[in-house]
Formats: sequence, structure tokens, C-alpha cells
Amino acid sequence: MSTKSKVASSKETKTSRRMFFIGASAAVGAVAVASQTSVGKAITKEIAGVTKGSEETKTMTEHMRKYYASTMI
Repeated sequence: MSTKSKVASSKETKTSRRMFFIGASAAVGAVAVASQTSVGKAITKEIAGVTKGSEETKTMTEHMRKYYASTMI
């Protein structure tokens, strides 16, 4: 591999990384904007309700208690 091809490969990698981060930033921005709309707020409330309900149904089994007790120092 010549020096020229190494430099070209390095530039391609830098460009692809930049494009990835630019795309990721745009996606995060779009999600942030969408979450502030009326539909986004309704979805956020629905998700919060689902996750809240799942926490209440968790139970500690005897096996889990024994395991946690054995890991304590």
C-alpha cells in the first residue's frame, strides 16, 4: 500500500465518520423537535405510563434474594 493510498483511505474514513455524526445529530434534533409537538407529548406520556406500570409488577423471588445476598460483601 503506497503512502498516497493510505492518505486517501484516511480521508475517506474521516469523511464517513463526519457524515455519520452529522446524520446522528440531525436525527437527535428531529426527535427533540418532534417530542415537543402535541403528538410527541402524547407518545411520551403513553411510554411513561407503560414503564411505570411494569415497575409495579416486578417481584423478588426467593432465588433472586439468595443471589443478591450471596453477592453482598
